[in-house]
Amino acid sequence: MPVRIIPGPEVDRLLPMPECIDAMADALGALADGRAALPLRTVIRFPGGQGAFAAMPARLERPEAFGLKAIAVWPGNEGTRWDSHQGVVLLFEPEHGTLAAILDGSRLTAIRTAAVSGLATRLLATDAAGDLAILGTGVQARTHLAAMQTVRSLRRVRAWSRHPASLQAFVTDAHHMGLEVEPCPSAEAAVRGADLVCTVTASPTPVLAGDWLAPGCHVNAVGASLPDTRELDSRAMARGRLFVDRRESAEHEAGDYLIPLAEGAIGEDHIAAELGEVVTGRHPGRAAPDEITIFKSLGLAVEDVAAAWLAHRRAVEQDAGLLVDLGGVRP
Repeated sequence: MPVRIIPGPEVDRLLPMPECIDAMADALGALADGRAALPLRTVIRFPGGQGAFAAMPARLERPEAFGLKAIAVWPGNEGTRWDSHQGVVLLFEPEHGTLAAILDGSRLTAIRTAAVSGLATRLLATDAAGDLAILGTGVQARTHLAAMQTVRSLRRVRAWSRHPASLQAFVTDAHHMGLEVEPCPSAEAAVRGADLVCTVTASPTPVLAGDWLAPGCHVNAVGASLPDTRELDSRAMARGRLFVDRRESAEHEAGDYLIPLAEGAIGEDHIAAELGEVVTGRHPGRAAPDEITIFKSLGLAVEDVAAAWLAHRRAVEQDAGLLVDLGGVRP
């Protein structure tokens, strides 16, 4: 059977942010209800902090879909023309188990990651939240800006980056999106007074201090995905009520949680709920207007499969992408 290859620009077009946010809600709700299979990802780490290579399989019951993301995470790409995430998503069809589509993993990851943060913001941020701080100005900053704009009315946006050229490019791109972004000389200057914060850096050490966070703030902690890296300091994690995409993943992979836990700054009960439990109504989410909420995003294969299924369905409807015969059928 022919395989549909969907390149990055087509993934962008086929995964509009509002629809992807809804798809992420369905996927994480299914995970919370036990309607998805999701083993921990397999990770090979390269020496000297060069990067990591991960294989991430998953299966969803509804829609019936299964697949695998193979992704290389290269922090040194930050500030260059290369995305820090390089890879593909393989989507299989359930009738015969044949490969149905190969999708650009960089663009799909950028969109679905921001969509999950958008979902977390929709569920956990105060209704009036609209003063946004973004730490990091790479690929994820752009998709997160789109996601935040989708779920909240933004009245102010500030950004900071360790790379001045990247920061200026982000400000220019945001202007083309119809948003004015204030470049800030420090992370603290960006965060002070904000009620929405997205950390989307490749930093292995904290870029966000808990003392900067305003009461009622919601934080999407996205950039760090290894047990010995984090973007939030222990004070930030201790001040906030923590929500995760998946408990098992956070307990094995989230340095933002594991490092303050090892320090004794938080206890093992610090995780309030999985985001899917908020989606399904099993957990109420935010408890008070002045509560600080934190969503720790690690990225799950069920999110990749759900996003790939949506993009593939739309590609079939529009005859988008390139069909290639890779074999797999007996003559």
